[in-house]
Amino acid sequence: MRTASPRTIALWTLVALVGAAGWSVLALARGEEVSAAWMVAAALGTYAIAYRFYAKFIAHKVLKVDATRATPAERLNDGMDFHPTDRRVLLGHHFAAIAGAGPLVGPVLAAQMGYLPGTIWIIVGVVLAGAVQDMVVLFFSTRRDGRSLGQMAREEIGPFGGAAALIAAFAIMIILLGVLALVVVNALAASPWGTFSLAMTIPIALFMGFYLRVVRPGRVSEVSLIGVALLLLALVAGRWVAESSWAGAFTLKPSTLVVWLVAYGFVASVLPVWMLLAPRDYLSTFMKLGTIALLAVGVVVALPTLKMDPVTDFASRGDGPVFAGSLFPFVFITIACGALSGFHALISSGTTPKMIQKETQVRMIGYGSMLMESSVAIMALIAASIIDPGLYFAMNAPAGVIGDSVQSASQAVAHFGYSISPGDLAQAAKNVEESTLLSRTGGAPTLAIGVSEIFSKVTGDGLRAFWYHFAIMFEALFILTALDAGTRVGRFMLQDMLGNVVKPFKNVSWKPGLLLCSAAVVGLWGYFLWVGVHEPLGGINQLFPIFGIANQLLAAVALAVCTTLLVKSGRLKWAWITGVPLAWDATVTLTASWQKVFSSDPKVGFFQQRANYRDAIDAGKVLPPAKSMDDMHTVVTNSTVDGVLTAALALLIVVVIVDAARICVKHVRDPRSSKLSEAPYLESTLVAPAGLFPSRKEKEERRDAGVGSAAGR
Repeated sequence: MRTASPRTIALWTLVALVGAAGWSVLALARGEEVSAAWMVAAALGTYAIAYRFYAKFIAHKVLKVDATRATPAERLNDGMDFHPTDRRVLLGHHFAAIAGAGPLVGPVLAAQMGYLPGTIWIIVGVVLAGAVQDMVVLFFSTRRDGRSLGQMAREEIGPFGGAAALIAAFAIMIILLGVLALVVVNALAASPWGTFSLAMTIPIALFMGFYLRVVRPGRVSEVSLIGVALLLLALVAGRWVAESSWAGAFTLKPSTLVVWLVAYGFVASVLPVWMLLAPRDYLSTFMKLGTIALLAVGVVVALPTLKMDPVTDFASRGDGPVFAGSLFPFVFITIACGALSGFHALISSGTTPKMIQKETQVRMIGYGSMLMESSVAIMALIAASIIDPGLYFAMNAPAGVIGDSVQSASQAVAHFGYSISPGDLAQAAKNVEESTLLSRTGGAPTLAIGVSEIFSKVTGDGLRAFWYHFAIMFEALFILTALDAGTRVGRFMLQDMLGNVVKPFKNVSWKPGLLLCSAAVVGLWGYFLWVGVHEPLGGINQLFPIFGIANQLLAAVALAVCTTLLVKSGRLKWAWITGVPLAWDATVTLTASWQKVFSSDPKVGFFQQRANYRDAIDAGKVLPPAKSMDDMHTVVTNSTVDGVLTAALALLIVVVIVDAARICVKHVRDPRSSKLSEAPYLESTLVAPAGLFPSRKEKEERRDAGVGSAAGR
């Protein structure tokens, strides 16, 4: 065993001290101003320690990743879905695919409870649960020819629990894709800048894909520089277009955007993965991480203070204007993707295991990408916490609570325990060239205000409006990359399901199945999106309230599958690694599901809300957010559907967990009765580094194999 050098020990000691200092200030501060830089210090210090030690322990001690074992990308390479992809490009794809709306929006909404609960869950949750789930699912899927999460559940847990997992996973996937698409439509509907810039990423990605595949294979650094230069040009040109006579051509109606999104989702799902999906996600990662890194630098330079309380009164009362419910369990449900996300497990058992070159890369791609997403969530929480709390609540409370004037909003905010004058509310909107900021719910506009606050402190107040609109466009780009990868993963899931009945579907690159399943997936989420765009209370808007719970229920399925596989593969003593997060996630999510179904508070319980609106209909009254009696009937229908779906999904997840527990007990009693569906071992002929930078030994291996120079580019 290699002994660490004094220099290495000193470095990691310093990292630990920085992280500890950040946590100490956040935990012990009482009444005094706290710089947001301490939150950055706590996060980065913890991430570094976790990746260096905990992730390495899991990868090498628990999973025993094998660099000599050929992955599905190498064994089944067909140039369509299975394709060995450079670790840097795949890291970009995986991060872009998992980083959707959740890490941007969830933490912003959770700031209602104060900055401290969200900070603790985002950082601790990702280290012990979210990143662990992503890495372990990726490992086990790679060992099983890239099987989807539901199919792994069916093969390893059994047909009963597996069928429940397949149905739950696919249903939840459609809901998640519809919600993601709705956020993109809302962000781009009035933004020619964003629409043009996003559209330009498609031809740039196609160029990069062909460049790496045909023109200059292996020259990743070279194509990265070209791609980034073209991306920056597209961003600048987008601003020019928005201020030119062309603006009208790129100012699209929501219904038009729906058609384009559905068409793009289908094309991205059926084209070879190297041609569009992987290079586009890789390209967008530069913008995503570049913006987040600049935000972190801006926080360190400008040292903005956290104006939100560490813990607000809403955390215990549960009557917050942004979302109803107490800190436990709803802050964990609201934050979702920033700490633990079931959607990630679908990517980790979807596109990524079909492209990974080496098992040893699961640590960087699985665990590392999730740490990167968590850093996004932390920056989103900072952005929401450094603005005036009065402005925060005026932006995130619905119009039915604060009214539609700055005067009524100011009075309503005062009732929440905070203060902001009508003049300040009007000036805040004027500063970012908006007519109003009242009731700009959903989290995205609040994040944009926080981003503009940080950047304007560094670049000058004259650019505040520029940074605000840049952030809005940035969020749309951020989310769209999860939509295209998610559609492809949905296709894999449907093919796996149908493959249990019609054998040709088991080959995910079979053209008829590929086309039919892609059309079915985009048709499903496209339908909900289309209705949602045309009916404010219908379509995907109907399912939006169960987005967070559905996502966390899916995480419970993933952790249950991981725990079962750890037990069945002879790793019983390490089953706590996913078993403990499973117990926590199941407790939180099933508690939230119970409350959403049975709570007597109409702001929380779906059926109580249904009863209240039904009584109001009988009395001839119209309650907000309804504006007519037809809307009242729609709310009754939505509440019924949401309540039934929440109960059904929770029941399916309980079935999966109970059946998984049965399989684990059965294996412990009689290990010989268990069978693993793991693909047979085949020795790898590929030579590729495990991490972002090759070690000395890996450089020698590449040189000996005659691929040293190309692989490093």
